[in-house]
Amino acid sequence: MRRRRRLGSPKDGPGKRGYRADLSAENRGEGDRMLRDVDIEEISDGKFYLPDDMAPTGCGGCAGCSECCRNTGDSIILDPYDMYRLTVGIHRTFTDMIEKQIEIRLVDGLILPNLMEHDETQEDKEDGCPFLGGDGRCTIHAFRPSFCRMFPMGRYYPDPEELRQKGGQRFSGRTFVYILQKEECPGRTGTPVLLRDWLDTPDLDAYEKFAADWHDFLRTAGQKTELLTGQSADQMRRYILQVFYVQPYQTGQDFYPQYAARRKKVRETLAPVLQAQGRN
Repeated sequence: MRRRRRLGSPKDGPGKRGYRADLSAENRGEGDRMLRDVDIEEISDGKFYLPDDMAPTGCGGCAGCSECCRNTGDSIILDPYDMYRLTVGIHRTFTDMIEKQIEIRLVDGLILPNLMEHDETQEDKEDGCPFLGGDGRCTIHAFRPSFCRMFPMGRYYPDPEELRQKGGQRFSGRTFVYILQKEECPGRTGTPVLLRDWLDTPDLDAYEKFAADWHDFLRTAGQKTELLTGQSADQMRRYILQVFYVQPYQTGQDFYPQYAARRKKVRETLAPVLQAQGRN
């Protein structure tokens, strides 16, 4: 029997539980939500992967296919670490890139940036990632966003019971696992690759802790923001965008302490706002 995992709205009523997956554009569906109705067994190979597993992601070096860099819409949502790495790699801040390589939109109650696929200043240009070179290769490959690093893998946040049934102690302490989106990459040969190598992320353990914390923050902050009204909600959304994205990161310093300090600042600043609204 197939299991349908609810990756849906925080507005769901009693009895419905929310599960989040960081998936490709096609598997996430339409609309401004990262939470979707997705049948995990339908889109994946049915396995849960960890970084030290071999995953059939080999694609022969892509050979300039660039299919995954086109028709992504607004699905490549950036997290704060992505913003930090882009600032380090191409020496451009959020302010430098807005409306050129990135844009913002409302996602799950918060304003978040994503890579801008359509260039309105060049209507004749084929839609695609703004960092895709004319040879069909990524021009920022060394510091590409986490969504791109994972593809065709995705992050999946199941409930503890599902993890226990799937692998017992193997998944102990995990907030999320990786899944293979089996129909997403047309050039995939199925050659096994060590997932840790495929993710190509410096200090992956530290990044995974950040990713889990950021996921929890987005879920909680998004739900609380949607309970606010009018100007209060808009101010909260813009404040979060300002702190985590617009304010430049110090590129000569480690990212994670900077993120932790900003996370603490946001928590302390927003607590009185939520309390005043009776939403704390």
